[in-house]
Amino acid sequence: MAGKLRSFDQFGILSRSCSLLDNVVLEGACERVVVGNLYCDIPLGLYAIRGENVVLIGVLDSEKEELPPHMTAVSAAEIKRAQKAEREATYLKGSMRKRMEFLDFD
Repeated sequence: MAGKLRSFDQFGILSRSCSLLDNVVLEGACERVVVGNLYCDIPLGLYAIRGENVVLIGVLDSEKEELPPHMTAVSAAEIKRAQKAEREATYLKGSMRKRMEFLDFD
């Protein structure tokens, strides 16, 4: 998820890992969905993230290339179809493995 940092609320409460719990508000947030060599940035708008879910915040360098050259940008509808196909392939692989359970693969 990426966006412009608009608010940073530091409570100063220490968690078990000794890090501060901070709430973050992102403006113009977007989620990058990657499936194989395809990707799509899905706009989320204004996004509030609770403190226990904050892992890393950093500045993106616009001069630097973000993605490898073999990645292809697609529409949200195409990425959803690719996600569905990937889920179905994973399910099929799992169900085939269950059918072949009597064989000793190890």
